[in-house]
Amino acid sequence: MTTGALVGIGWLVLYSASALVAEGRFGDQYYFLKRQILWTALGTAALLAAYHIPLAWIQKMARPLLVTTVVLLVMVLVSGHEVMGAKRWLRFGGFGFQPSELAKLGLILALADYLDRRQSRLGRFLNGFVPSLVLTGMVVGLIVLERDLGTPLLIGCVAMGMIFLAGARPAHLMATVLAVLPALYLAVFHVAYRRQRFLAFLDPWKDAKGTGYQLVQSLLALGSGGLWGKGAGESTIKMYYMPETQTDFIFPIFGEEFGFVGTSIVTALYFYLSYTCLRVATQAVHWFHALVAAGVGLWLGGQVLINLGVVTGLLPTKGIPLPFMSFGGSSMLVLMTGIGLVLNVSRQAGTPILSSSSARKIA
Repeated sequence: MTTGALVGIGWLVLYSASALVAEGRFGDQYYFLKRQILWTALGTAALLAAYHIPLAWIQKMARPLLVTTVVLLVMVLVSGHEVMGAKRWLRFGGFGFQPSELAKLGLILALADYLDRRQSRLGRFLNGFVPSLVLTGMVVGLIVLERDLGTPLLIGCVAMGMIFLAGARPAHLMATVLAVLPALYLAVFHVAYRRQRFLAFLDPWKDAKGTGYQLVQSLLALGSGGLWGKGAGESTIKMYYMPETQTDFIFPIFGEEFGFVGTSIVTALYFYLSYTCLRVATQAVHWFHALVAAGVGLWLGGQVLINLGVVTGLLPTKGIPLPFMSFGGSSMLVLMTGIGLVLNVSRQAGTPILSSSSARKIA
């Protein structure tokens, strides 16, 4: 029900945010909405499949899915469709697919499989903890080569969360984080466009017509919505003041039209859904099931936090879509599949595998 409510709200705000752009670019104001509905239908089919397929089969498919994901990520680097200097899409006819979205779910399943099989060894550094880092690093590294830093950060955080919940030593996790920080510093401050984005994040008004433009317009849209908003379809910022509002910056349009009350309700729905996934993990009857549900919950919550942090100026600009609302077929398809897996976990009967202390850790 929560997922359906978010999808429905997403259709409403997507049409409002994209109608003018779609009319001018494609001569059809419903262009983006129709494609989103199509992807939602495919996502619903994927959700139902993920709900009904035995989870034992899902676990057997985890490693082949990861291999397929890696192959697709390599294909993007070799022959991907380039947009604004970044290769992140594979084109199939008139549709594009973003393998980095599949990588989120693919890594969650592969890690859950590995951590389930090697849980007793996870406290050991070389033959327990390190292989989980290798899995994560392989996927993250390929996505970094696509000139995408936001998605690897999200995937890395989800992976660390899953490894922690599986019982890894905090000292090993802390050492990993400290080792990654210098590389993250170089990736941000030694790449010109990322450095400019970070400086714009610190003071967007300093260059409000340049690098800070998108964030300034986002803040103006959210602020002008007030308590109740201007009403559905009444946003003015979307009228060519903010480019590509149907993608990562769709939330400010919703905020302008539905105000603080509307954004609060939607934010609560997101985090209720994420919390529900984590609660399902505490009731799972198998470690693989628990880690899948926890991974999806961390992924959903983390992606929402990053997107909302970006559009409100709390985080530097990253290309992270808002789940179920931003235009994007790859994101919709993979997210719906993830929700289907959590629903599948929730219907498994039996005694929860997690101890009370582990349950408190996840909850």
